[in-house]
Amino acid sequence: MNTSGPVDQGLRLIPFRGLRYVPERVGSLAAVTSPPYDVVVRPDGLHHLESADPHNIVRLILPQADTARDRHRQAAATLDRWLAEGVLAPDPDPVLYVYEQRNDEIVQRGVIGALALSPAAEGIVLPHEDVMDDVVADRAELMRTTGAHLEPLLLTYRGDEGTPTGAAAVIDRTVLREPLLATTTEDGFRHRLWAVTDASERREIGTDLAHRQALIADGHHRWATYLRLQQEQTTRGPWDYGLVLLVDTARHPLQVRAIHRLLRGLPVSRALEALTGHFRVQQVEGPLPRALDALAEAAVAGNAFLLAGDGGFHLVDRPDPALLARTVRSDRPDAWRTLDATVLHSALLDEVWRIPDAPEYIGYIHDTAAAVEQAERLGGTAVLMHPVREEVVRDLARQGVTMPRKSTSFGPKPATGLVMRSLALG
Repeated sequence: MNTSGPVDQGLRLIPFRGLRYVPERVGSLAAVTSPPYDVVVRPDGLHHLESADPHNIVRLILPQADTARDRHRQAAATLDRWLAEGVLAPDPDPVLYVYEQRNDEIVQRGVIGALALSPAAEGIVLPHEDVMDDVVADRAELMRTTGAHLEPLLLTYRGDEGTPTGAAAVIDRTVLREPLLATTTEDGFRHRLWAVTDASERREIGTDLAHRQALIADGHHRWATYLRLQQEQTTRGPWDYGLVLLVDTARHPLQVRAIHRLLRGLPVSRALEALTGHFRVQQVEGPLPRALDALAEAAVAGNAFLLAGDGGFHLVDRPDPALLARTVRSDRPDAWRTLDATVLHSALLDEVWRIPDAPEYIGYIHDTAAAVEQAERLGGTAVLMHPVREEVVRDLARQGVTMPRKSTSFGPKPATGLVMRSLALG
């Protein structure tokens, strides 16, 4: 599969009536936003967001209650109450939205809309990671109960080089206008959102995207959830579309970061002891940025990981070829077989440490410092990863090969809470 060339049937993005916070009813737009649900580091990050504003979106995407059923019902009740109280309100007409994220180093722009769903086999929207069934089931019940898409997925496509045309040209014109909203979140990113109300400009975007393919950069579980909920429907309707942000990486290349593992029940001492004869292990000097530099240097030569959680840093590299031959599937491309995530799950977690890939045993954390802190607090092991190159991700996706789940973190990710989609509004 080719994610850059034209296809017979491509992306179909339609306007929708966005649900947005009413600025006069909240402390500030920045205070009610959140990172995507799987980036929030529990419990500290969750509590911080909940205390930022009583209407923070985290109360919808990560509701707190004793059971899953109660959590989802609570989110639905909260959403209904905020709508009744005028904290949230739908925009008057269906539109597409231009969204900009900017800090001192990055400017990223894209289009938010409701994207027609399609299975991976059709080659229109390509996943590159596997998903966990329990997470999809949880997200599905949340979407089903609230009847809403609360946060857009991040999808990328490759537009044309040269003079901007199509969606790129519309975006360039739109950002010269007055935005619907503008806010700066505590991570330093400035966010602006515009409505594309002109029908001819929406057609211009649609014509451009109609021969594009997209790669799921962030949101594999939510995309799988969209598809699952679509299959439950007996008639065509709003469930045939999902809320997405589409970014042209020819104009706005994304950053690719690693997602790290927290092994809750495995102390560092036991993890290191089990590695004898399988990997080379070296203690490296801190602080954390210096240790990560050592990881990056080792990753140039092959698979490498950084273990932490006992107050020190341990570089793990040079896996035993016999171990890899015995544990890594042979029916996949070399690029897949040599991924750090592949070696971690196939050789280390499954064979050496024998840790089930289940939430009670393994946590997935985006921030390195948070992973180390939690490992130290819980007496577990943080496995810090080096990022995969974007071209490797795209190449595997073109071949229809998915990477181990939580292999990559593309960014910057859209802020959650700036615009949502109610399924009741069509």
